[in-house]
Amino acid sequence: MLAQLFYLCSMTEFEEPAEESIEMVKVVFRFFSDLFDKEMIETMWCMPLDAELGLYQLDNIPFYAPLMAADDVIFAEKDDSEGGMLAFKKVVESSGNSTIHIVRMEESNSIESILKPVFDLGCNFEGINENYLALDVPSDIQYKEIRKILDTLEGNDIIGFVESCLSEIHQKQID
Repeated sequence: MLAQLFYLCSMTEFEEPAEESIEMVKVVFRFFSDLFDKEMIETMWCMPLDAELGLYQLDNIPFYAPLMAADDVIFAEKDDSEGGMLAFKKVVESSGNSTIHIVRMEESNSIESILKPVFDLGCNFEGINENYLALDVPSDIQYKEIRKILDTLEGNDIIGFVESCLSEIHQKQID
């Protein structure tokens, strides 16, 4: 059921870069989604670090792509099968950030007001629509407190969430 909710809540595409910059480039991420049980494509904005070596820093919070987070350093190269666009090949260096995907289950309050305690602790987000967002937990934030809030909200059927990329730093905080 959660897979259906993620699909229904994510029908709108977000294509604008997080920051206006002529240096930003779009990278295609192709992956198999266990949630949707099919191959998926997501495009994200990246900041070139060393374009000759194919090194880029992820500037978006992934909406679907698993096992990566904002600010991760990736390797990408031009790929003719992707129309000549840069195509993601691998994560080179983890930022230590985590990515959590959240669906609003209870509609009496906006997702922003429901998650205000999480944002107040220093997390960032990008939303696809009013019911689905990708939460970025920076590496210097104590995830144990964030997880406690998310668990309470999920236990009360207010949200559903998936830890699509939980960094080693944050994993150690909840073990």
